[in-house]
Amino acid sequence: MTKLTQQQCIILTGFTGILHGEFEWFFSDLQNRLGRDVQTSELGYPEFMEECKALYEEDFSALMPD
Repeated sequence: MTKLTQQQCIILTGFTGILHGEFEWFFSDLQNRLGRDVQTSELGYPEFMEECKALYEEDFSALMPD
């Protein structure tokens, strides 16, 4: 079995909302994708997490095997 890369962990976290890998990896990438600072408390809002999921949806789909 092949281990996930850091980027794959970030994508899985962003799409599923379940932490894979280090929180710092995901949090830094999320702020990058949003183009702004994020307060950790925002992660507790379902509406915000749906927005996050949309940011990672294309990358998540690209992880699927052909």
